[in-house]
Amino acid sequence: MSAERAGASGAASHDAGSVLPEGGSLALHRVGRWIGATVVRLPFRVRIHHRERVPSSGPLVLVANHSSLMEGPLLFGMLPHSAVFLIKHELFRGPLGWFLRKIGQLPVRRGEPDRRPLLAAVRVLRAGGLVAVFPEGTRGTGDVKTAQDGAAWLARTSGARVLPVVCRGTYRPPGSRRRFLPRVDVLFGEPVTLTGAKGRTGLSEATEQIRDELVALVAELDRTVGGGRDDKARGKQA
Repeated sequence: MSAERAGASGAASHDAGSVLPEGGSLALHRVGRWIGATVVRLPFRVRIHHRERVPSSGPLVLVANHSSLMEGPLLFGMLPHSAVFLIKHELFRGPLGWFLRKIGQLPVRRGEPDRRPLLAAVRVLRAGGLVAVFPEGTRGTGDVKTAQDGAAWLARTSGARVLPVVCRGTYRPPGSRRRFLPRVDVLFGEPVTLTGAKGRTGLSEATEQIRDELVALVAELDRTVGGGRDDKARGKQA
């Protein structure tokens, strides 16, 4: 029985963490989550705000801003249940590529017409899973300027809600000094249901809705971080 089928046919306690694409291993997926939750976090002081907003079951399309390669592994390890990330195909080479596939991650070729990873992601979502996307597509400062259509298409096709997440602190400007244990703040938003008409126009409207959610959440996180460091007053921390 495939990992995806095993997750979809689970008991009543089924959650988003039991669904992986074909060929994924739940055992190795747990290993990958442990690496993200421990090893990857070692160089940072991570503070998580409002992780309780993550629903215990799917389907969910997680969307996040993107400023460095560290955000994916960090989010992968800090989510309360498992997730399938859409990752650029250049990383799927050698032992790392094998490991990424075994832990259920999907390679995508940006700017190329390849629907296979998107259809695999839809199957995960329709089975109640969680799929994570960086809709900006490329790394930057972490400010949200654009959003690709993939996340909106996945949510509209599968009927999943969208869970916005934003990170601050992983980006190091070129030429700046390496910081010792830099602080990283992660803020989870409230799940939202995309609206809009059908067709290309509706997809564009849904994509803009995702961008607006991320922009608002970045502003909320900046207010939270800039307004003080008191964990007790700033939501659930980790």
